Amino acid sequence: MSDMTGDTSSLSESKGGSDAARISEVKAWLTSQFEAAGKQVPSFDYTHRSIAHLYNLATASQAKSQAATIVANDFRQKASEYRAQAARVREILESAGMAQESLPSNVVSSAQVLANVANLLNIRDTELSSFLVAMGDISLRKTGVEEKRAKAQKDSNVLLDYTRKAIQRLTYLKKILAQLEDDVVPCESQMENWKTNLEVMAAKEEQYIQQYKKYEMLLNRVGYSPKISHRELVEMAEHRKELEKMTKPVVDTLRSYQDLPPDKALAALAIEDKKRQFAAAEKYLEEVLQSALETSDE
Repeated sequence: MSDMTGDTSSLSESKGGSDAARISEVKAWLTSQFEAAGKQVPSFDYTHRSIAHLYNLATASQAKSQAATIVANDFRQKASEYRAQAARVREILESAGMAQESLPSNVVSSAQVLANVANLLNIRDTELSSFLVAMGDISLRKTGVEEKRAKAQKDSNVLLDYTRKAIQRLTYLKKILAQLEDDVVPCESQMENWKTNLEVMAAKEEQYIQQYKKYEMLLNRVGYSPKISHRELVEMAEHRKELEKMTKPVVDTLRSYQDLPPDKALAALAIEDKKRQFAAAEKYLEEVLQSALETSDE
């Protein structure tokens, strides 16, 4: 306690009168609390922070203690009033010959049930109007509970429907999954077959590309031009047939010369004549081909 006094005096001199008043209040509050518990106030250092904290605790404790005292006094007053009212009612009942000891057991039981119902309904008297109001309130609560229950039942049915559909969907997906798992092996073998065929087709494609390049080089070497159309080729074939028709008599004549007599002079003249005819035919063929090529270039 001497340490507390010394600390208190030093802190009071440093902080002024307001801190001294707070320290006095804190000291009085601590003394009252520890004396109520039968103990002494322990020694500690009084700092500005500790004094502020203890002062707040003391203020809150005193406010709550004061409120508790007011409530307790109110309860005591009500209890005394209830006891006085109970004594007055008991006196009236005894004077009327209706004391609890003189009442039949069934009446006492009924009164006790009535009191229990009044306590259950949270009413302070047994008036009929109070019971009706309480029953009305219970009916309203029951209606509200029934509405909430109906809504909850409706929501439950909706959730149940969703759950049923979800289960059906899950069953369907499991069935599809099992079917897909069964199809994995055949599909894998088919994919391997397709892969093999694809490799073969790729090799064939490479082969055809090489052949195409080879044939393209061959066509370029012989002077083929993409400008030559199918129609022009048909026309050239027709010209060739006409030239063959024109040269056929000459060829037949040449063949007939094989049966000539062995006269060299006549044979030589005939051969020269046929050579001139053959040269004229070749020249005509070349002119036709040249004209066809020039037409295709245009």
